[in-house]
Amino acid sequence: MKIVHCVESYYPNVGGMQEVVKQLSERLVKLGHDVTVATRYNTERNFTELNGVKIVAFKIIGNPRKIESEEDQKYVDFLLNLNVDVITFFAAQQWATNLALPILKDIKAKKVSVPTGYSGLYWPEFKTYFEDMKTQIHDYDMNVYLSYDYRDINFAKENNVKYMVVIPNAAAEDEFLPDTTINVRKELNIPENDFLVLLVGSYTGWKGHKEAIELFLRSKLKHSTLLMIGNNYEYFKRQYIKHPTLFLLLLMNKLFGSKRIIFNYYPRNFTVAAYKQANLFLFPSNVECSPIVLFECAAAKLPFISTDVGNTPEIAQWTKGGEIMPTTKDEGGFSHVKMEEGVKMLNGLYNDEQKRKKMAEESFAVWKQKYSWEVITKEYEKLYLSLLNS
Repeated sequence: MKIVHCVESYYPNVGGMQEVVKQLSERLVKLGHDVTVATRYNTERNFTELNGVKIVAFKIIGNPRKIESEEDQKYVDFLLNLNVDVITFFAAQQWATNLALPILKDIKAKKVSVPTGYSGLYWPEFKTYFEDMKTQIHDYDMNVYLSYDYRDINFAKENNVKYMVVIPNAAAEDEFLPDTTINVRKELNIPENDFLVLLVGSYTGWKGHKEAIELFLRSKLKHSTLLMIGNNYEYFKRQYIKHPTLFLLLLMNKLFGSKRIIFNYYPRNFTVAAYKQANLFLFPSNVECSPIVLFECAAAKLPFISTDVGNTPEIAQWTKGGEIMPTTKDEGGFSHVKMEEGVKMLNGLYNDEQKRKKMAEESFAVWKQKYSWEVITKEYEKLYLSLLNS
């Protein structure tokens, strides 16, 4: 098959959607298919092919919803002139999907949407966008959802979308099964007997870093370290010190406590090692669709505790590897941990080593059977082939 994957940004950019498209594209190439990724230009990307995946880049600025520049027109012409079997658009509310919506009927290939959550469904500025989507969504040949119960798939059901399927996210065997030679504790001067709590996520202000610090410092964890890994950490350093509560907690811990907090960006192999060597994953995120990091926890035998965000309750149920903290949701659809209850749950898992061990072993077994990228890529291949044969 000839396949095109359209996504807002791609490697060397990092993030959940970039990882999904990279994993699927490279593995479909290994299965014998011709795969091209259409994405945004990156000055650090000095190649037009990576691991067999061809890359076509466009110098598009922002997230236009209609043609506003020559480069926007160039992307639209690219889509209209494609001679391929399947074209998949990953994530709504970004230019690679937005510019395609008005011309979906004119694109010759089978068209697949992977909307990944509709994060702005309740935002006033996207009201017209989703009114139009009620019609445009029917122009796809298939809509792929990452969960059975979240705002994007519920939107599809409410609008009587006929063609839809659920294919979850995953984590890669070739990353998590091999042994690592990196000793994270030694590299970061973390005592061997410290209880290591991990959070992996970009410092966007929406991944719960501030809440994680507060949960951690309010907890009864002793001789413990909170390690947070993600890009754009300079932004977080500038932002979190503005919160008086965090400043006071950090000051009290410095004077009287034994907790340590480390946050930075580390290479991928270091991050995978951190997954494997941590004791617990703390994820009080504010907005998600289907967070890959929780599948990676299962692959690393790392139990997690999370807010009710995206489809985290489903992932906890599917993998048996996590617990969901009591959560409130505001009018914009953002999740917020109930701090007191969250602290109690964190204390509970900290004090129950046997429970953590059981969660780790059970989730690893489920992941290996159902939620590796090796398995999920074949689900996409099966879907693409079925569209061609329909």
